[in-house]
Amino acid sequence: LFRYPGVRSDSDMQTLGYRFRPWTHPKAIADGPSILDYVRDTATEAGIDKRIRYGHKAVAASWSTDDSKWTVDVVHNGETSRITTNFLYLCTGYYHYDGGYTPTFPGIENFAGTVVHPQAWPEDLDYQDKNVVVIGSGATAVTLVPAMTDKARHVTMLQRSPTYIVAVPGEDKIANGLRAVLGDRLGYKVTRWKNVAVSTLIYQLSQRRPGMMRSFFRRENAKLLPAGYDVDTHFKPKYNPWDQRLCLVPDGDLFRAISEGKASVATDEIAEVTESGITLRSGAELPADVIVTATGLRLLAFGGIGLTVDGREVKLPETMAYKGMMLSGLPNFVFTIGYTNASWTLKADLVSEYVVRLLQHMDANGYNQCVPTNDDPRVVERPLLDFQAGYVQRSIHEFPKAGSRRPWQLGMSYANDALMARHGRINDGTLRFRT
Repeated sequence: LFRYPGVRSDSDMQTLGYRFRPWTHPKAIADGPSILDYVRDTATEAGIDKRIRYGHKAVAASWSTDDSKWTVDVVHNGETSRITTNFLYLCTGYYHYDGGYTPTFPGIENFAGTVVHPQAWPEDLDYQDKNVVVIGSGATAVTLVPAMTDKARHVTMLQRSPTYIVAVPGEDKIANGLRAVLGDRLGYKVTRWKNVAVSTLIYQLSQRRPGMMRSFFRRENAKLLPAGYDVDTHFKPKYNPWDQRLCLVPDGDLFRAISEGKASVATDEIAEVTESGITLRSGAELPADVIVTATGLRLLAFGGIGLTVDGREVKLPETMAYKGMMLSGLPNFVFTIGYTNASWTLKADLVSEYVVRLLQHMDANGYNQCVPTNDDPRVVERPLLDFQAGYVQRSIHEFPKAGSRRPWQLGMSYANDALMARHGRINDGTLRFRT
């Protein structure tokens, strides 16, 4: 999955990397193969790779209060087996990996060329000297467009509406300098907090001074585009900054491709896909030999694993997320959902630290079970993710709820969450323990 040209991180590796293992590559916005090597090396060093059951798919998990155990149904090579565990920790993310989101485009069946979705990129796709249209304006699209200009005749990014796009240096000179002076571990730690502070500042300014930040992003984009370029049509979103995720482009590669004439942006709606390209609502024609539908992802809660507690099916929308990592009414159960406004790994690290503290607390006190219990009538239900991106809005009704008060809120502040995960009370009255 996700083997398209140019695949890379969409945030800096000092925060996307693990807290306990420094990222030492000079590139802060790293390519996919480098990140894969980093993950594999980390797993190998800790011996984790030997504990992974590859090719196994968890399809169901049932909890027994009498036995204080989860029983997980697992499919491998078409056969189902069972694993029992005292504690279930789901690190499934929230994407649907069987397929991405592709809307219906009228006439797509008449297209004589090739249609691909980035989530399932074919290894043998030939786009040498061909016209490519990338439909979309998110992180995948802004990565693909400049990456495909090395072979394609021309690449067009077709978007219905613009996204906030920010050019950042591919290498963080401050990070590399700090590593040289302070060493890998301390330099990495300082850079990590520096980047957290900067991203938090940008997010807070976007929430509190959206007009100022809109103007700032527009000015920065205009500097990198040709004189007279229609910035307002193609790079001025209708929504405020951070209502949806910002897209990063390392070293301004997308703007450079546009300036060099290798790529272009069309902001319009599709009227029809024809045999040789796309007709837009405006009447314009986009010739295409390859159409890439970078139209987004689908969400899937907990990998689609069916959950039951004492024989009763768990209906996720009827549960509430405790501290953004456990569910009301589900004993000995933890999940990881990362930040929408920062690197996913920041939150994943904190959740795992909290789980260690929780297990140690249970062991020290002889507890076999812990379960979050919502009996506060003041708590009002909220969506788990307060985020306006289309992929969230299409599926959020299938997810657990968040609450209006702590500890039922899903936090989006790394600093606050770090204090809670590392120093907050485990036995807080909401998390109930049993022997």
